[in-house]
Amino acid sequence: MDARVVGLSICLASVSCTANAQSQPAGSSTTALPTIDVFAPTPLAGAGTNLDVNKFPAAVSIVTPTDIQRTESLSVTDALQQRVPGIIAIDVAGNPFQPDIQFRGFTASPVAGTPQGLAVYQNGMRINEAFGDTVNWDFIPTTAIKYIDVISNNPAFGLNAIGGALNIQMKDGFTYQGAEVSVMGGSFGRAQGSAQWGVQADKFAIYGALEGAREDGYRDFSGSVIRRFYGDVGYKTDSSEFHVNMGAAHNWFGAAAAVPVELLQARGWGATYTTPQTMENRVGYLNFTGKADVSPTWTVEGSARVRVFDQRTQDGNPTEVERCGANLLCFGDNGAPANGLNGMQLTDTFPGSAVLGENDRTTTRSTSTGLTLQATNTDQLFGFNNRFVVGGSLDYGVTHFGASAELGTIGSDYVVSGSGVFLGRSGDPIAIGPVSLRTTNLYTGLYALDTLDLTDRFSVTAGGRFNTANIKLEDQLGGDLNGNNNFARFNPLAGATYKINSDISIYGGYSEANRAPTPLELGCADPNRPCIIGAFLIADPPLKQVVSHTVEAGFKGNHDFGAGYGTLNWKLGVFRTDNKDDILAIPSPDLQGFGFFQNVGATRREGVEAQINIKSGPLQLFASYAYVDARFRDPLTLASNSPSADDDGNIFVIPGNHIPGIPKHRIKASIDYAVTDAFKLGADMLFVSNQFFIGDDSNQQPELPGYATFNLRGTYQIDKTFQIFARVDNLFDRRYATLGTFFEKDDLPNFANGGADFTSASTVTPARPRAFYAGLRAKF
Repeated sequence: MDARVVGLSICLASVSCTANAQSQPAGSSTTALPTIDVFAPTPLAGAGTNLDVNKFPAAVSIVTPTDIQRTESLSVTDALQQRVPGIIAIDVAGNPFQPDIQFRGFTASPVAGTPQGLAVYQNGMRINEAFGDTVNWDFIPTTAIKYIDVISNNPAFGLNAIGGALNIQMKDGFTYQGAEVSVMGGSFGRAQGSAQWGVQADKFAIYGALEGAREDGYRDFSGSVIRRFYGDVGYKTDSSEFHVNMGAAHNWFGAAAAVPVELLQARGWGATYTTPQTMENRVGYLNFTGKADVSPTWTVEGSARVRVFDQRTQDGNPTEVERCGANLLCFGDNGAPANGLNGMQLTDTFPGSAVLGENDRTTTRSTSTGLTLQATNTDQLFGFNNRFVVGGSLDYGVTHFGASAELGTIGSDYVVSGSGVFLGRSGDPIAIGPVSLRTTNLYTGLYALDTLDLTDRFSVTAGGRFNTANIKLEDQLGGDLNGNNNFARFNPLAGATYKINSDISIYGGYSEANRAPTPLELGCADPNRPCIIGAFLIADPPLKQVVSHTVEAGFKGNHDFGAGYGTLNWKLGVFRTDNKDDILAIPSPDLQGFGFFQNVGATRREGVEAQINIKSGPLQLFASYAYVDARFRDPLTLASNSPSADDDGNIFVIPGNHIPGIPKHRIKASIDYAVTDAFKLGADMLFVSNQFFIGDDSNQQPELPGYATFNLRGTYQIDKTFQIFARVDNLFDRRYATLGTFFEKDDLPNFANGGADFTSASTVTPARPRAFYAGLRAKF
């Protein structure tokens, strides 16, 4: 872990920081003070207000810049997957810059329509987007990250922290000085570069980072372009610190998504099913942060921010539009007219042999503003050392969402070619049509946390947060989507830690958290009127908020074997999270590509996490294991595309069935060895066990097989300035998939088999094959 406290002085640095000793009289001696790992127990993380990890009653993982640089990746999700026991990355979109992150069975995803379960903050700014709580990992420059805290069991992080929170802190000119440039190239046309620069002049400091990448992708139509910037200007005195940090990004992705297994077998690992699937993301943000010691025991911190997010997507799909009558087009199986934008039924102008398809487009423009104010007090309480934090936050977001559907034809390569003919309100009941929606989110929260040291070894923590959420939907094309939804809840936290001896401590805690349904989910919750998830919204009944109850306990330990022998750090914990009124995305059994959101009653995620780190001379070892058992607790009847569905398209879930898409076992290991001072080698291993296909909630179909991958890496320091590095990912070229789901196999012919019908409803997202990369880094 990153050592960030020396004695009573807390330093937040790139890898570690050392307190400078004051001048000593001749002949005097100095005493080395113990190092303490600290983290931010709230979204604000000003220096001097952090907490010893051994005094917090929950599991905490810290990802350092060294962990990130080890991956040589511009995606922070790679480091999270390698270094945090319960985290895995799931390649839902078929693009390395847009994976889902799953922690203990809860997800932070860039894919609209994914039920989110993790709160993510950057420098105190909530970066779950306003419309769907999505997290766009591609906006975060990995070069500029100071550290990431992964925290469970803490309601202080507000809405959506039902599975935990990720708190990302960025570098500044006080903690990074100098300059660094890095370039890398390799497989699949990858070319990337990054640069960072920091300087301090007395009380002022400036930091900036640039990153860019271009890649063709390992699947057809899956290229990427990344362009992003982060900067910080800071002012610091002995008792205060203020920063203005800013960022911008403009990224483009080709997403390949899931592909039928038969098509994958026939056309190879690069095969795609219905394209184009593209996404263009833009963001710009400005964040003011400040901290001031108003007395020897009171520290006040604050944050004010504005964030502008713009996303455009295009998604080629099969269509429910069919030929009917005398040169007319109908929608669905019930013969409802397929109307144009003028409200009149469309005529069939397509060639008789053409296979009809649809290009669905969306635009999402959100402007989010927020304020957070927090005070920390370290006065003794009843003669005991005490740390009290109280704070409040307000986040307001305005989103303009639009969607359209253009009819077209599908070629033998499954590319949808548009015709210029757009669908109006069609279906019975209306299931598709242009959308123009304005939504507002107003989230407020008040929180307090108190950690009381009853003895030098025994600490208790208690607190909680009161959340309110107001979500308004204003239909710009009528009144169908109008809605005004309010949610409120107080979430408590309580726990204790005990230091058994100088090397081992024990912890245990209980907490609650809640997640309000997003505007996207509230606009698509009626099974009788399904939507194209993330594209078309229909007036629907309201959803209930999700409430989680988490209990966890465990041990943390460290040991210094003495000079020349090395150090050992380890942790072992168990957890259980019970969700009430959990929300899932349910596919429509009647309309391919359509679905709706539904409360599914009670669910449970429980398991074990273990981790060990050993450092001895030139050798470093890391290993972790996580067991996650995720199950339904209520009987359910769900719509599904599963082959096990009955004639009405339903499956029947019984208590104890596993939640699909959540593998039970995750094993990780890495080794680093310094062959010489200049030449270093390393290797990583990841094993993920079987999982049920999405849609197989009744657990009747064969599971998606597990997988194991191995990576190699090496660096050579040419001189003080230049370093060369190289890595091989997926060394043994293992062909595996990280996600499986089902599709309507009768919607389109199998062009790879002469136009015959597909025989399997299984689709998977193939993972990246073996890849080679090499680069050069210069530090000045």
